[in-house]
Amino acid sequence: MNDDLRNIVLGVIAAGLSAALGWLARTSLWKRRLRRKQAFFGLPENAESLLVVNRDPATSEPAVHRFDVFALLELAALIKDCGAHVQMVTQDSAHQGFGERTEFCVGGPASNRRMLAHMSAMLPGVRVNVDPEPGPDRGAFQIGAERYRMDPGVTEYVLLARLTAGQNRDARPVFLFCGQRAITNQAATRYLARNHERLARKHGGNSFVLLLKVVNSQAYGPDVVELVGDVTRAAQAPLPVTEQSRTSHRAGS
Repeated sequence: MNDDLRNIVLGVIAAGLSAALGWLARTSLWKRRLRRKQAFFGLPENAESLLVVNRDPATSEPAVHRFDVFALLELAALIKDCGAHVQMVTQDSAHQGFGERTEFCVGGPASNRRMLAHMSAMLPGVRVNVDPEPGPDRGAFQIGAERYRMDPGVTEYVLLARLTAGQNRDARPVFLFCGQRAITNQAATRYLARNHERLARKHGGNSFVLLLKVVNSQAYGPDVVELVGDVTRAAQAPLPVTEQSRTSHRAGS
């Protein structure tokens, strides 16, 4: 074998080894990222999960708002990426506890009684004005001492929460998407899909409650979202007695 042929053979072998090592490195990185994603969502391979569907409060018939449908589709894609399975149930037929399966619950307490139950049990510091009559406080959030009113189509708010039951680290999380309008629910699911890696690094397997602001949805849809802040402490602390009595009729509690 002359020198030129030897160099060609060595070059082919080196290229093959480099390609193999690169493929192994990419595969290892992909698997690590998948494991972190599965751990954050509580969705190991072939795990079962629950999608709780709300109803459109603007109709008398059982129906789901189209923006909530879009939110459910985005969540279904996340679940599929984790290699898990999903069961979809309506808000009035989810008669079970939480912690055994990861749950994704979409819609405010006015359209989703499952959301109302979760908020009453795990977010005592949050009240939502569900009064159907028009007014400046319609749909407003009360979180601790702060109130967040919406300006439909201009400034709207949504709560994105990851909650676990008690101190059981093995319990599956519940994800809440509680918005002032249907389009804000979709904005929250899209925010979660885009930022789950950052949220996993920051919060790990711990509970958190984030308040998001959807900006100018009438022009930008669910795409322009700002993080107002982490309101976990205020949301999980019971409201003062005066605030409870003042807001209980609006929260349906």
